[in-house]
Amino acid sequence: MLDQRFVTENLDDVRAGLARRGYDDEATLSRLTEAAATRREVIVEVEALRQTRNEVSKAMGQIADKKSDEFAQTRTEMKEVGEQIKALEARQDAAEAALREILESLPNLPHESSPDGLDETGNVEILIHGKKPDLGFEPKDHVALGTALDIIDFERGAKISGSRFAVLKGAGARLERALMAFMLDLHSTEHGYTEIWPPVLVKDTALRGTGQLPKFEEDLFKIASAEGWQQHQDDKDGGHDLYLAPTAEVQVTNLHSDEILDGKDLPVAYTAYSACFRAEAGSYGKDTKGLIRQHQFDKVELVRFCRPEDGEAQLDLLRGHAEQVLQRLGLHYRVVQLCAGDMGFSAHKAFDLEVWLPAQDTFREISSCSWFGDFQARRAKIRYRPVAPGGGKKPKPRLVHTLNGSALAIGRTLVAILEQYQQADGSIVVPEALRSYMGGLERIAAT
Repeated sequence: MLDQRFVTENLDDVRAGLARRGYDDEATLSRLTEAAATRREVIVEVEALRQTRNEVSKAMGQIADKKSDEFAQTRTEMKEVGEQIKALEARQDAAEAALREILESLPNLPHESSPDGLDETGNVEILIHGKKPDLGFEPKDHVALGTALDIIDFERGAKISGSRFAVLKGAGARLERALMAFMLDLHSTEHGYTEIWPPVLVKDTALRGTGQLPKFEEDLFKIASAEGWQQHQDDKDGGHDLYLAPTAEVQVTNLHSDEILDGKDLPVAYTAYSACFRAEAGSYGKDTKGLIRQHQFDKVELVRFCRPEDGEAQLDLLRGHAEQVLQRLGLHYRVVQLCAGDMGFSAHKAFDLEVWLPAQDTFREISSCSWFGDFQARRAKIRYRPVAPGGGKKPKPRLVHTLNGSALAIGRTLVAILEQYQQADGSIVVPEALRSYMGGLERIAAT
């Protein structure tokens, strides 16, 4: 969420930043301007009345006869001022609530180094790693390959759960598991991330903390709880709606919600696997075939917390860790910097990693690495206390900066392996980095 004070004091700059993202909801911006103006006016009135109350209170103290008409009149004036202050404070609370509601709906402002542009055509290619695999034959897509090898079953997935679900079996299931273990091992042992195994059900408050709510509620799977269980939750926890996690970013970022971290411990880095669930409400007709856009999919996530001045360097570090997964798997990919209009709702600056899919003859996103500034931390109330210079007085807590990236989306990585490592006979060579996780298997072939 954007800083309320910054927004109300820099409305023109905020409008310009939002315009770079293609945000043009003039009605909401007008409401924002009006709410900000109302809040300022009320604050001025309240402060003036509080000054008046202090003066009246001082005058009362100087009246010797507490039973005199003068004292009674002054006391009446004091009461009237108090009632006016109470009414104005209610107006201030309402204006601030309106401001917060509007601020929750506004996307983050783009970093000055984010390219201009309103959609993916404005993204800037940063690098291409490796060369396109020279297959020497017409490539098959992962659906044909996986079906022929009997390692992906879309029909039974649909029978069990409906469209956009799949069953992995045999070597396909083992490859998915191998990728998860490989990624977690790489990030936890070599890159220094602490591994987390989080719950898959998350509260509405956690989703608000990372920015999925209220903006993207239609894309979430909400849980309809049994009445008795819900009553138990109401009694124990104040009552919360629960959702299936759309990404482990939600759980891991909210590990430190409502906390103050020690500045000397920053940066803090976590990696986590989670099954992820998305309704894909806005993707009708897109990638309905295959594993690219499923309602349930697996991801290994990277999350970092850092000081504001370290945010950009931490983004480069995180992106490099995600790239190493692709490099060690020997996959051809590229990196693009997202333009202001193509970044995610909460992102301040972002890069996408896009892997080459021979059957589509194009690059497809496999990871998005984002720096959020203090946008999420303000929502989730995640702060840190800077180290006191020279052992002096403790500085006031500040908001941390958060970052996250997929490292990687496992299903899409499996797709890329099937397509880039396919052979003319329909078999799949297993990347060397995964063979120890696959029991020494070097090739997946039809039986």
